[in-house]
Amino acid sequence: MMTKLRAKGQMSESMALAVFLTLAGGFQDAYSYNCRGKVFANAQTGNIVLLGQNLAQGNLGAALRYLVPLAAFLLGVYVTEWVRHLCRNNEKIHWRQIVLLAECILMVIVGFLPQAFNMEANAMMSFACAMQVNSFRKFRGIPCATTMCIGNMRSAMELLCRYHITRDRQLMKKSMHYFLVIFIFAVGAAGGALAGIWLREPAIWAAAGLLTVGVVLMFIREGTEDF
Repeated sequence: MMTKLRAKGQMSESMALAVFLTLAGGFQDAYSYNCRGKVFANAQTGNIVLLGQNLAQGNLGAALRYLVPLAAFLLGVYVTEWVRHLCRNNEKIHWRQIVLLAECILMVIVGFLPQAFNMEANAMMSFACAMQVNSFRKFRGIPCATTMCIGNMRSAMELLCRYHITRDRQLMKKSMHYFLVIFIFAVGAAGGALAGIWLREPAIWAAAGLLTVGVVLMFIREGTEDF
């Protein structure tokens, strides 16, 4: 049954999948910052800045909080490449589905970890983020990130400017796709912040649910999607 569904077409580049992955990406960043010791799960640039700041101030213990998720992010990219290599010819399940399933499992585990294990929780989330950002790089043929916004912001404004110069409506359409993804990320972040306040550590299970929807969507034919 799984093989049959897969044959009908994956949704690994669909906007429907992008919506759920981006919601999860924004949710995870807000959750990790608000519930797990002011560390970013996805925004590794912010972690590098905070790492450097704490090293400069001699706060080695605090610096370690940011070094661990950075190392986990790098490891996540490395492991994802191995998953792609080892499972690229698997006819029963796509390697990207394996990545999302692994992310879901990690998010579920994180929800069980108390505050005393924040460093481990942040490492798992950064690892999962790296797997996601390395596996899903474009949607509907447009390079796009689901776990951070700076590249999407640059692309959105670049395309908008090029539209104003050339009046090519395809450029405007692509620009609007980027703005949509940015907006969805913000919605996910707002949800992550509120859920973190209300539910605390288990709030991350909502992100696991969003990723699970992504796994299911990858078995559905993309042909009917029109947004």
